[in-house]
Amino acid sequence: MELLKKISKSLKSLHKDEQGADMIEYILIIAAIALPLLGVIIWFWKDISAWVKESYDEAKTGEGTNPDDL
Repeated sequence: MELLKKISKSLKSLHKDEQGADMIEYILIIAAIALPLLGVIIWFWKDISAWVKESYDEAKTGEGTNPDDL
């Protein structure tokens, strides 16, 4: 019960405080950027994972590197 009172008090003070509104605006801006980005990552997940695996395998085996260039 004590926890509920603390949460209620915090929410009331946040509602009265202008910084609460600013924080919500920041969260909405971040969400507006992050959600579409997450959608793109989910949509192209197979392509991204194949590209990363291919790049890792090339780096691991040394393919595509010429020792004379080093």
